[in-house]
Amino acid sequence: MKTFKKVLLYFALFFVLIAVSSYGYLIYTKPNYDGKISLKNISKETTVYFDDYGVPHIYASNEQDAMIALGYVHAQDRLWQMELLRRIAPGRLSELFGTKALKNDLFFAGIGIDENSEKAVAQIDENSETYKLSMAYVDGINQYIAEGNTPIEFNLLGIQKEKFTLKDVYNIFGYMSFSFAMAQKTDPLLTDIRDQFGMEYLKDFGIDGSLGTMQLKNYKGEVNDYAEISKSISSLLEKSPVPAFIGSNSWVIGAQKTKNNKVILANDPHIMFSQPCTWYEAHIETLGYEMYGYYLAGAPFPLLGHNKDYAYGLTMFENDDLDLFQEEENPKNSNQYKTPNGYVNYSLRQKTIKVKDSISVTVNIKESIHGPIMNGLLNTLTTKKPVAMSWIYTQQKNQILEAVHTLSHSKNLEEFHKGIALIAAPGLNIMYGDTKNNIAWITCGKLYKLDPSVNGNFIMNGANGIDDKREFLDFAKNPSAINPSWNYLYSANNQPEAVDGYLYPGYYLPKDRATRITNLLAPKNNWTILEVQKMIFDNTSATASSLVENWITCIEGNNWNANEKQALETLKKWQGSNNLHETAPTLYNKWISCYLSNTFKDEMGEENFKSFLGTHIMKQIIESQSKNEASVWWDNLATKNKKENKKEILTQSFKEAIVALEKQLGTNSSQWTWNKVHTLEHQHPMGKVAALRGIFNVGPFEASGSNEVINNLMFLYNDEGVYDVKAGPSTRRIIDFSDIENSLSVLPTGQSGNPMSEHYSDQAEMFNKGQFRKMKLNKKEIIATSTKLVFFPKK
Repeated sequence: MKTFKKVLLYFALFFVLIAVSSYGYLIYTKPNYDGKISLKNISKETTVYFDDYGVPHIYASNEQDAMIALGYVHAQDRLWQMELLRRIAPGRLSELFGTKALKNDLFFAGIGIDENSEKAVAQIDENSETYKLSMAYVDGINQYIAEGNTPIEFNLLGIQKEKFTLKDVYNIFGYMSFSFAMAQKTDPLLTDIRDQFGMEYLKDFGIDGSLGTMQLKNYKGEVNDYAEISKSISSLLEKSPVPAFIGSNSWVIGAQKTKNNKVILANDPHIMFSQPCTWYEAHIETLGYEMYGYYLAGAPFPLLGHNKDYAYGLTMFENDDLDLFQEEENPKNSNQYKTPNGYVNYSLRQKTIKVKDSISVTVNIKESIHGPIMNGLLNTLTTKKPVAMSWIYTQQKNQILEAVHTLSHSKNLEEFHKGIALIAAPGLNIMYGDTKNNIAWITCGKLYKLDPSVNGNFIMNGANGIDDKREFLDFAKNPSAINPSWNYLYSANNQPEAVDGYLYPGYYLPKDRATRITNLLAPKNNWTILEVQKMIFDNTSATASSLVENWITCIEGNNWNANEKQALETLKKWQGSNNLHETAPTLYNKWISCYLSNTFKDEMGEENFKSFLGTHIMKQIIESQSKNEASVWWDNLATKNKKENKKEILTQSFKEAIVALEKQLGTNSSQWTWNKVHTLEHQHPMGKVAALRGIFNVGPFEASGSNEVINNLMFLYNDEGVYDVKAGPSTRRIIDFSDIENSLSVLPTGQSGNPMSEHYSDQAEMFNKGQFRKMKLNKKEIIATSTKLVFFPKK
C-alpha cells in the first residue's frame, strides 16, 4: 500500500511539474513591453511606449528607425497571424494543417497572386521611400524572428521560422483583395438559375441594378454545374483560418453639421471575426511625420489612419472586378482554346504544394487570355468545359504598396487623391476628412464597361470576341464626392449613382444601413462625438418593421393559437430594434429563414440554396420579391397540380417559425429573447481543438445587433435557428477634429495575438457593449499611462 501511495505521489508530482513547466514556458513567450533591446540597422535610440491597451507609440529620430521598430513589435504580438496570412496566396497552408487545407492551397496557388507579387517586387523602384520603408519594416520582423520568442502555435504545429520577404507583403495584400470580391460567389449561381429555369426567375434578383434604390450621390442555354464554383469558393473563404473582408460602414460629418464646427469621421470595416483580430494599431512619430494607423499583419503601411491633420477610412465598393469565362477547348487538342482568331495554346505553369505528413501534390495550371482555368483548382467543379477566372488585380500593374504608402503620407487632399488612383483592385470607398474642414468620398478600382449586349452577372463566352471586350474608364470617372453641399458623406456598400449615364455593375448591399445612416445624419446639425458613439452601435433596422407590416397584412385572418397571436402582437409593435432581451428579432429572423427556405429551396436545391444564403443578392432580394404577388418563386415545384401564392408561403413560413421556436426555446414565447440565439465567439484556428478552445478562443458573448443594421453583426440563416455571428465591425473608430487627441476606437478582442498577453482579449467586453477607449496622441499622457521599451543600435 505504501508503494502504491508513493507511485501516486510521484505521478502527481510529475504532472504538477509538467503543468508548472508549461505555464512557465507560456509566460516566457509573452510579448516584451518594457526593457531594452539592441537592434541592427537603427541609427539612434528609438523608444516605444505601450499604452494601457498595448498600443505601441513609437518615437524615433527618423522614419526608417521607426519602421524597424514597428516590424519588431508587430511581430512579437502577431507573428502567428503574419505566418498564416503570408501562406494563403502561394498555397502553403497544407504545410501547417495537412490535407484539410489542400483545397484552399490548390485554388490560391492557381489564381496567380504569388506570381503577380513576384512581378510587383521586380518592378518596384528600390530608390523610392516606399521600398526603403517597407524593407525596414521587413527587417524589423526578421530581427524578431531571429532573436525573439517563438509563438506557441509554431511549437504546437512544428513550424520552422522563415525570414519574411517583400513578396510576402504583396501576397498579404493580394489575399485581402481577393476576399473583397463577390462575383465568384454570385455569377455561377445566377448562371445556373438562368440555365435551368430561364430569365423569368431572375426578374426578382434585380440584376439590372433596379434593387439599388438607395444610391450614393456623386458630386462633381445548356445546364452546367457552374454553381459548384460558387459553393467551392464560398466554402474556402468561410473555412480559411484568416478572415475575409465583407462590407463596412463609414460616414464623414462636415463642420457645418457638428456642434464644434469641425469634421467627425466614423468607420467600422466589416470583416469575418477571428482571433487574433484583423487590425494592429500603432502610432508613429518622427521628425516631420506622425500617423496613428491600423495595420494588417505583415503590412508596413496602414489601411486606416489619422493624425492631427487628416483621417481616412474605407468600406468595400462591391464593384464587379472579377469575371468568369466559359472557354471552348479544341476537341483535337486539349492544350488549346478558341479565340476569334482561331485556336491558341494555353499558357502552362506548374506548382508543387507540400502537405504535412503526406506526399507533395503537383498541380498543372492552364491559363487562357482571360486567366487561370478553374477546372482542377476546384475539385467540385466536374464540368468538362473549362471556366477561366479573369480578375483585375492580377491583370493590372500592382501598385498597391505605393498607394497605401501615399495614403498614409499625404500632405493634403490632392496628394491623397493621387494615391487612391494607384489602386486597380480591390474596389474601395475611401472616406476622408481633415482639419481644414474638407470631406471626401472617393472610390478606387480600375473600372470598365462591357459590351451593351453582355451581362457580367453570368458566366460569359470566352470565344466570341464580344463578351471579353472592355472599355476601361479614366479614374476621373470613378464615383466620388468632395465637399458636397449637403455637408456629409457616407458609405454602407450601397450602389453609387450613375456617372455619364452608366450605372456601375456590382454586388451591392441593400438600402437598410444606408437608409438608417441618412435618416440619422440628414436632419441633425449639432453632432458630437458622444452622439456618433451611439450611432455606430445602433441596432435598429430601417426596413424590417415595414417589411413585417406588409407580411402581417398579407396573412391576417387565419385562426391563430396563443403563441402565434402573441408573436403577431409583438411584431406589430416592433420598431426594428435588435437588442439582447427582445423577442421580436428572434421571431422576425426565424420567419425570414422559413420564408427563404419555402420560397427558393425547391428550385435551387439544398446545396445551391446554402450558397445563395451567403451572397449579397440574397439580402437585396427579400424586400422586393416578397412584395411581388406575381413572383414565379412563390410556386413550390414539389407540389404537383397546385400553384402556391404569396399568402400561402408567408403563412406557412410564419406557422413553421412558431413551431420551430417552441421546440428550440420552449413554449413560453416571452423567453424567446435575441440573446439566446445570437452569439459571438472569436475563433482562433487552434481553438477548433476542444481542449484548446478555452486557451485560444475569446467568448462566447451574447450579441445585440443583426444583419444589415449599423451594428452589423452578421450571421447565416439556418434550420437550427442558432445565429452564430460570423462577421461584423473589425474596429469602431471615431475621429473628432475638434478634439483630435481624444478620438475613440475599440477592437473586437485585443492588440496582441499571444494568448498569454494581458492585451489578448482586454477589449472584448467593451466591444460587445459598444464602449470605446482613446486613441492617444498626446505624448505626456502616453508616457504617464505606458510601459517603456527602448531599442538601441547594436554594436
